[in-house]
Amino acid sequence: MAVLVNPPTETPPAEGSIGDAHEERPDGGVWEHPAVWIGLIVLGALLVAGFFVARVFGLA
Repeated sequence: MAVLVNPPTETPPAEGSIGDAHEERPDGGVWEHPAVWIGLIVLGALLVAGFFVARVFGLA
């Protein structure tokens, strides 16, 4: 008769198994929301482009 290493109620460990507890991903801090930074970059680019368009038409 086979000797059971694990109790019958537990799943035996397997290579690549995700059944084990895993550490939670650390908080990304300011990089957690990259859309904010992309929005600020796009806004800045539009302001700079708008300034040059205004210069072309003599408004600034």
